[in-house]
Amino acid sequence: MGKKLINSPRRWSHYNSSLIKRGSLTLWFDEQSIGAWHQAGKTGKAGRPYQYSELAICCGLTIKNIYHLPLRAAQGFIQSLIQLLKLPIQAPNYSTLCRRQKGLKVRLQALPKKDVNLVVDSTGLKVYGEGEWKVKQHGYSKRRTWRKVHIAVDPASLEIHACLLSSNDVSDGEALAPLLSQIEGHISLVAADGAYDQGKCYRILKERGTKAIIPPRPNAKIQQHGNHKKPPLVRDENLRAIRKVGRKRWKIEVGYHKRSLAETSMYRFKQLFTDKLCARLFENQATEAFSKCQILNRMIQVGL
Repeated sequence: MGKKLINSPRRWSHYNSSLIKRGSLTLWFDEQSIGAWHQAGKTGKAGRPYQYSELAICCGLTIKNIYHLPLRAAQGFIQSLIQLLKLPIQAPNYSTLCRRQKGLKVRLQALPKKDVNLVVDSTGLKVYGEGEWKVKQHGYSKRRTWRKVHIAVDPASLEIHACLLSSNDVSDGEALAPLLSQIEGHISLVAADGAYDQGKCYRILKERGTKAIIPPRPNAKIQQHGNHKKPPLVRDENLRAIRKVGRKRWKIEVGYHKRSLAETSMYRFKQLFTDKLCARLFENQATEAFSKCQILNRMIQVGL
């Protein structure tokens, strides 16, 4: 047992320690961050240059999201840290954080790989609306709305390689192309649930030379029979295999059950940051979702 534990790719004692450290308030600013905190010189664009760099705004939003703080409380939190550490910088005020959040470029910074396997999924995040008790007693109102966050996760490392926020009327299949376009390297395999069982999804994956593990719908039919001159379709081959060995056995043979790790990432997302978005503008909501995914990646890289 001891040898197996040492050779395991995940050292659970280290991971357990990282979970405990997430509650630590030991924060510091390195010299490079202090020097790049304020915007340096002119940017070449019209108007007055920003007082704070993107690094400072990202830092403020990260603290806000981790500790579930309103914008004003986040400003006070950062200012108190600066005063305690006696740093020669200032905290951006809450209005600056709100305004600069729109259009801010947040990089997920997943560890680069030449070939990556991905599992994709989506979930809903509430923007505003009723709680569970009100819905149970009186039903939904017309003002209730939500967004959908789509993610692509590496099942080996659990890092999020791509993230996309959309309105609730965008289907999973429609979001697949812009989601995968964020990944420059080669994608060897994509596993997804039946919501992605669409012709355009198979075409997108075929163009990128990616293997598709998507279970056909129960009422699916073969579109291109064996006597056709064209190469067989991936969906038809999956359907033939399912008819031969059964759906349950097929999922085991192709490794489809790794797709559940995307749902695990969704669960971790909602456990750490709740199932709500605080921002009101769509662009700000997209930045908020990206920032939270970036925080998850950093926690994974530190813990695993």
